[in-house]
Amino acid sequence: MKKAILIFSLSIFCFLVSCSKEEPKNLPPTAVSLTFPTQNQLCINNSITFNWSDATDPEEEEIQYRIIIAKDRQLTNIVETRSLSASQLTLTLDKATAYYWQVIASDESNNESAPTVVNAFYTKGDASTNYAPFMADLKTPENNANINSGSVSLTWEASDVNTSDDLTYEVFFGENTTLTLLESAVTTKTYDVTVESGKTYSWQINVIDDKGAKSIGQIWSFTVN
Repeated sequence: MKKAILIFSLSIFCFLVSCSKEEPKNLPPTAVSLTFPTQNQLCINNSITFNWSDATDPEEEEIQYRIIIAKDRQLTNIVETRSLSASQLTLTLDKATAYYWQVIASDESNNESAPTVVNAFYTKGDASTNYAPFMADLKTPENNANINSGSVSLTWEASDVNTSDDLTYEVFFGENTTLTLLESAVTTKTYDVTVESGKTYSWQINVIDDKGAKSIGQIWSFTVN
């Protein structure tokens, strides 16, 4: 009798399990694309209408956009952050200033899309003829990466709205958070260093144009296996 009851109970359990369905996972909206200001744009007017593409949500939930505007590529020195349902926003910013911006979409369930790339742009000054370069865009090694010991190439990108300017780079590098200037007039966008196992290193690139204008770079770190 006990055996029959056990078999019956197991049958009911298996039936319930087979009939039950997992709730479908709520998916985030699609990422958007920044349309204006474009990358490295020189904006003639400091009253700027930011535009980006519309996101779509798999569950057709309402979408909110969070725009972040900062004075550094890491988006830590934030000058404006807004949440809105439209895919554009008009703001008046300081003149003759470099800005960096990004947009993230979210749905009603608070699922966030992948962030956009960070676009850089410059607002024009009243009588400026030369602008400081944009901050270096560090590429490899990635921030907080784990890499193997030996020779490592530090790589970055750099640009200037004064496209005829020649750019040079200051390379700072060191263990943990102690940075030392390795070279002050690098002309390529790569620099090889030797790293040892079990250590953490930091690096920074400053960009200088041929008129002496300088942009101080962000600091990235990586650990050696």
